[in-house]
Amino acid sequence: MNTPDPLPAVAPEHFQVPDPARLASAVRSTHPPRILLLYGSLRERSFSRLLAEEAARLLQAMGAETRIFNPAGLPLPDGAPDTHPKVQELRSLAQWCEGMVWSSPERHGAMTGVMKAQIDWIPLSAGAVRPTQGKTLAVMQVCGGSQSFNAVNQMRVLGRWMRMITIPNQSSVAKAFQEFGPDDRMKPSSYHDRLVDVMEELVKFTWLTRDVSPYLVDRYSERKESAEELASRVNLTRSV
Repeated sequence: MNTPDPLPAVAPEHFQVPDPARLASAVRSTHPPRILLLYGSLRERSFSRLLAEEAARLLQAMGAETRIFNPAGLPLPDGAPDTHPKVQELRSLAQWCEGMVWSSPERHGAMTGVMKAQIDWIPLSAGAVRPTQGKTLAVMQVCGGSQSFNAVNQMRVLGRWMRMITIPNQSSVAKAFQEFGPDDRMKPSSYHDRLVDVMEELVKFTWLTRDVSPYLVDRYSERKESAEELASRVNLTRSV
């Protein structure tokens, strides 16, 4: 008697059993983790920018290379061609980095339009390259009043949509105007301690995943779809 196929809906030539050896055998990079930081305000004294700058100092002290994108002059999504210099700068940084930090004020219970516009200008794919897929992400917000988590929760949804590895920890700074001194440095506090925690976790996750991210994000459905597209092209060529 024939044994029924336990997975009749699966294409066996594209089905793979996850192999932990492939996670351990990757050649490990030795260059500093490359982290891009985005902030969500154009104010002259922007607390989301100050928080991002404090995060960048911590990341550098932990051995990372950092770049901070200035959103001033970035057009609204679809308000200019993607050849606009600020769009090209942002997209180039998105391809350069191995991880990101998103820092937004909370406005009307949500992230700001400035923050969302930056994320919207980063494409899910650029030819064969997916600028954000498999990269790490840390999310942070600053609040004018009591502590809230609306902006970081929204950014987590976007991070998932951008196929990023969003780390478990996050930072939400209440009454941010009280947490930075006249020198624009963050004061010692539990909020600062949490920021250190988040950046430490981001560096660890980036070290852990950056060299194996192509394997981590390799998907059965995409292997199957790619094979079907290839077959379609071959058959089309033969029929011409």
